Amino acid sequence: MKIVIAGLGVQGKKRLNYLINDQVITVDPYNNDSNYSSLKEVPLKLYNAVFICTPDNTKYELILYCLKNKKHVLVEKPLLFRDIKKIKYLEFLAKKNKVVLYTAYNHRFESSFIKMKKIINSKKLGKIYSCRIFYGNGTAKLVNASSWKNKGLGVLPDLGSHLLDTCNFWFGKNIGNFKIISANKFENKSYDHAVIVNKKSKLRIELEMTLCMWKNYFSCDILAEKGSAHIESLSKWSSSKFIFRKRILPSGVPKEKKLVFKKGDPTWKMEHKYFKSLIKMNKKTNLSNDIWINSCLNNLKTLHN
Repeated sequence: MKIVIAGLGVQGKKRLNYLINDQVITVDPYNNDSNYSSLKEVPLKLYNAVFICTPDNTKYELILYCLKNKKHVLVEKPLLFRDIKKIKYLEFLAKKNKVVLYTAYNHRFESSFIKMKKIINSKKLGKIYSCRIFYGNGTAKLVNASSWKNKGLGVLPDLGSHLLDTCNFWFGKNIGNFKIISANKFENKSYDHAVIVNKKSKLRIELEMTLCMWKNYFSCDILAEKGSAHIESLSKWSSSKFIFRKRILPSGVPKEKKLVFKKGDPTWKMEHKYFKSLIKMNKKTNLSNDIWINSCLNNLKTLHN
C-alpha cells in the first residue's frame, strides 16, 4: 500500500514502525523530519490510504478531504463529535466513494481480549452477571502539559472509549447507557479518574479508569453462572494472563485454566493487517460502534454538567 501518516506524534511514530512493507509518506506541520507539512501538499497520485494520528479537533476536516478524494482512512480513536450527524455523513461518504473508514481500537487485538470474546461466545460461562474493568496508567503529568488533551472529559474519551469499545466487542451494544459514579480532577483540569456503570441492563458493567496509576495496570473480572473469567495486564506492558475458573456446586475451589501471553504488543501489526483486509474485501464502512460510543460519552457529559 501507499500510505500517508498524518501526524508524527506518539501514535504516528508507532504506526510508522509497523509499516516497513509499505510505501510511506509522512505529514506534520511541526516535525522537520516529515516529508510534507500539510496533507493537501501531497500529490493525490502518490497514495491510496491515510493514517490520521492528529489531535481530535483536526480529524473531521482531514477525514472529509480523504474521503472526497477516494482515499481509505484509518483514524486513531476516538472519533468523537458533538454532532453525531457528522459521523453519519462520513459513513455515507465512505460508502458512496467505496472506500474504508476505520477507527483504530487496537486493544481488540490483545490475545487475552480475543480469548475472552471466545469464552463469552462459547456460552461456557452461562448467564453473565457482571463485568468489572480497571484501566490505569501514569500519564497525568503528560496530559497536563498538553493543550488539547487536558480539557473536557479527559480520561473518559481517552481510556474510557477503549473500555466502551471493549464492551461492545465482547457483549454487543445491548448493554444500556452508562452513568458517572465518580469523576475526579486530582492533578489535571480535566478528569484524570472516573468510574462509570451501565444503568438499564441485566448485565452489570463497571468501568474504572485513571491517569494516576503510577504503574500501568489493567484488570477484568467477569462473574457468571457457571464460573468466572479474568484478565491481568496488557501484553504491551508485561505478560498478560487469562484465567477461566469453572464453578463447583454447591461450593468449593473451582477448576482453573490459565493462559499466559508473553510480553510484546501484537496489536499494531494485527490491526494493520485487519485494515488492509477490509480494503481487499471491499468492506462497506460501518461506524455504528463510533455512533454508540459518541452517544455514551455525550450522555455522560450531559449528566455531569
